[in-house]
Amino acid sequence: MNGQRLGLGVAVVAALLLCGLPLVVVVTDEGPAGACAATAPSTSPRAGKVRPVGRWNTEQTGHAATIVAVGRDRGVPARGWVIAVATAMVESGLRNLPGGDRDSLGLFQQRPSQGWGSRAQILDPVYASTRFYEKLERVDGWERLPLTVAAQTVQVSAYPDRYGEFEHDAEQVVAAVAGVTTITNLPGASLARCDSPASIAASGWTQPLQAEVGSGYGPRAGRLHAGVDLSVPRNTVIRAASAGRVVWAGCDPSTGNCDIDGSPTTSGCGWYVDLIHAGGYGTRYCHLIRRPDVADGDTVQAGQPIGLVGTSGHSSGPHLHFQTHQNACPDGDCDLGNGNSVNPVPFMAARGAELGEEVRPRQTT
Repeated sequence: MNGQRLGLGVAVVAALLLCGLPLVVVVTDEGPAGACAATAPSTSPRAGKVRPVGRWNTEQTGHAATIVAVGRDRGVPARGWVIAVATAMVESGLRNLPGGDRDSLGLFQQRPSQGWGSRAQILDPVYASTRFYEKLERVDGWERLPLTVAAQTVQVSAYPDRYGEFEHDAEQVVAAVAGVTTITNLPGASLARCDSPASIAASGWTQPLQAEVGSGYGPRAGRLHAGVDLSVPRNTVIRAASAGRVVWAGCDPSTGNCDIDGSPTTSGCGWYVDLIHAGGYGTRYCHLIRRPDVADGDTVQAGQPIGLVGTSGHSSGPHLHFQTHQNACPDGDCDLGNGNSVNPVPFMAARGAELGEEVRPRQTT
């Protein structure tokens, strides 16, 4: 599915391949979606030094450290720490607010009138965190639920779709305050599903994920299906097919709400990423389950995790819609459209990064 955008003025990244590379390079990455080859620490993680993390300052990460410490002391699995921190990011910006909507207070904007406790209790971050975890643990199967669903079940917010937007930030902050390198060093903290490490061909290209090719490139119901569909479970890690620069990472405006499952009647790519690579090539990755783990202007390496598989936008089930493009920046303005799209199967095969076996076409996008 094509998300339509005007051209973006970006320079094509310089060629990054060096002479004499071996045929295959195995990447063990530490990207935002998870260091898939990482192993769990042999001991429990220690508290890290409280410091700014991204846009979150020391005061805010200090409150996150309190939330994580309460969860650890209660024996709450690390997934709960991520849910709690993301919730506090939405509700208070990780600040212990003395007021809010109606009688809402504190990190989680809990309300005395709704039975969360007294004003003094709620303004105690340890108490507030404890009450959040108590209610979360009463949610059946919360460890396997999407973050938005788990958080909303606890909070009953008027804006239930916002929590998922902060999952990536929460993973980064939790990893930092827990004293580990990446979120996947905390077993069970992320729902990311990792396959084997990426194998980078001598061309500098790799598969975005390992799957059979479903619905193929070509006409579909009077329009061009400008890519191929790779059907895999939700939360499977998506990798950059080659080194390059992010020119779009966000929600397709034609989709509207990307934080819910799409359908065959929904428009657009949902959450998606566009990359520009050396030589004027481009790749597109559609239907992510949440906000991408990269941002506009980021430089990525081949095999770097950029997001997780979902079914947002025009989609009938979890899969990655993957597109390849050539001559994407003819005048310095880059645009990945139908006119410069090419069939990903021969494109990737020519670069030694063959996609999976092609099966009978399926109408998934």
